[in-house]
Amino acid sequence: MPAKATKGKKTEKETGGSTTSGGKAKKKKWSKGKVRDKLNNMVLFDKATYDKCVKDLPQYKLITPAVVCERFKVRGSLARSIIGELVKKGQIRQVVKHSKQEIYTRATKDDAAPEADAAK
Repeated sequence: MPAKATKGKKTEKETGGSTTSGGKAKKKKWSKGKVRDKLNNMVLFDKATYDKCVKDLPQYKLITPAVVCERFKVRGSLARSIIGELVKKGQIRQVVKHSKQEIYTRATKDDAAPEADAAK
């Protein structure tokens, strides 16, 4: 059977190259979702981690519960409790208190002097 002649439609060669009208765009495919590793943070302090926190935290410039969680692999509640203890001891001081974020820094000698005077 011979090929049918196209009526009214011009081929690509007759029109002078590829058509400029877009036609149907290529359909976007769904990207694969990123898989996060499960965090295996501690629920209770062991002696070694607790001692390490008490020793290292007062030397950090920026202390937040998120920083403590990440560096010592502990839960957020433990991070908040250890920060609270260090504030009571006067080893760190609070910079910003917000409903969503609390920021602390190391206590300097200037910070320790007024607290010592207030205790007398």
